[in-house]
Amino acid sequence: MDDATPAPETQASALSQAELDQLTDKLIEKLKTVFDPEIPVDIYELGLIYKVDVSDERAVAIDMTLTAPGCPVAGDMPDWVRDAVLQIPEVTACEVNLVFDPPWDPSLMSDEAKLELNMF
Repeated sequence: MDDATPAPETQASALSQAELDQLTDKLIEKLKTVFDPEIPVDIYELGLIYKVDVSDERAVAIDMTLTAPGCPVAGDMPDWVRDAVLQIPEVTACEVNLVFDPPWDPSLMSDEAKLELNMF
């Protein structure tokens, strides 16, 4: 690599900060439409979403967990999340990965979720 070529990690994103902020708001809105069927709180407020990455091409990769590894909807919930995210017109693709490290625990819930579940 010559001195005139910037290193890949220093190249600017194709998305402006404003575009990324708007897409983040839309992603959160859609994630809040997905509920754990056993708990009347959405997966975002439950703290089940561990990581969301958005590529320059607007492809979304999500790492999420479940409240318990043996959750009966383990096979379905990633599809629910993917379907919700793909409703956002700007999103070109969505990959949802189930992860169990770190294990989920109630401390990951938002205050809103704790209020909803009377956990205060």
